[in-house]
Amino acid sequence: MIMAERPKLSTVAAAAGVSTATVSQVLRGTGRISARTRERVLAAVRAVNYLPDRRAAALRSGENHEIGLVLHHLANPFNAELISGVSDRLERDGHLVSVLDSRDDADRQTRNLRALIGNRRGGLIWVPASGTDAATLDLLTAQRLPVVTLLHRVSEGFDHVGLRDAAALGRAVDHLARLGHRHIAFLGGTTPRAPRSERIDGYARALAAHRLGPPHVLPCDDSKPAGLAAMLALRETRPDVTAVVCNGDMVALGACLGLARRGEMAGREISVIGFDDVADAALATPALTTLSVAPYDLGCLLADRLLARLADPAAAPVTRHVEATLVIRDTTAPPPPH
Repeated sequence: MIMAERPKLSTVAAAAGVSTATVSQVLRGTGRISARTRERVLAAVRAVNYLPDRRAAALRSGENHEIGLVLHHLANPFNAELISGVSDRLERDGHLVSVLDSRDDADRQTRNLRALIGNRRGGLIWVPASGTDAATLDLLTAQRLPVVTLLHRVSEGFDHVGLRDAAALGRAVDHLARLGHRHIAFLGGTTPRAPRSERIDGYARALAAHRLGPPHVLPCDDSKPAGLAAMLALRETRPDVTAVVCNGDMVALGACLGLARRGEMAGREISVIGFDDVADAALATPALTTLSVAPYDLGCLLADRLLARLADPAAAPVTRHVEATLVIRDTTAPPPPH
């Protein structure tokens, strides 16, 4: 059956042979409605495919269970696992998650945020884009929208979840130095801000602590193709480098593919360490040594932080920093003998 307009309360009422007030009471679980009438109304709801207008209900009650999630580059498996953690945790508390991709573009981000606010989202989990300005922060503050930021801190007024990036890269370099590596490069990322800047700082400090050579940073997009190309270039220009630490697992997995293209292997000719521990890291051949932040669990943590903010909007902003654990697999080993 094709209907001229979407089903409304009146559509259900006509199908059930009752008043719209009776339909409303059945759907809200109120009023003295007989079991027979209640079942007739619910059968009509199913028959006409009626769905309540939750935005209108939110306007009436002042409560909204739709949460916005704005981040960068949905194609990255890290984000896919993060979204799963956020969605699964919030769904258990009756919340629906809307995901938008700003692609690290401040103008696109503004359109995303205005759309979410205009559609009455009840909260926001947000990875701020490069170039996020004061006007964007003022917009969110003026709307009194509960906000949790991830990775990039842009305001002391919002809850924030970050990573201990510098310490993590220090552990990676420590591991490589203990294996005997003396020439270690940093591979990946293009932006000069956190978390990449903190990772490079941790990498450089660890090199200095072990009295190794000067930092050698190769910028590239955080993707497999870019990591592959960067590794090929590195092997041509710096054959003395025997290990790389990477800005993310996608770069690291691409670097491993670059080595394979040369007939080499990560963990044999050159050691490779990633960052994130996406599911593919353990499944790769060879399995990737990486700094694990467990993206799914990180998503659950973000959801818990937002739920706490929704429960107590007046509480002081909370900041959490997550430690990255070094997971040693097959792509790190002592350097090959010369």
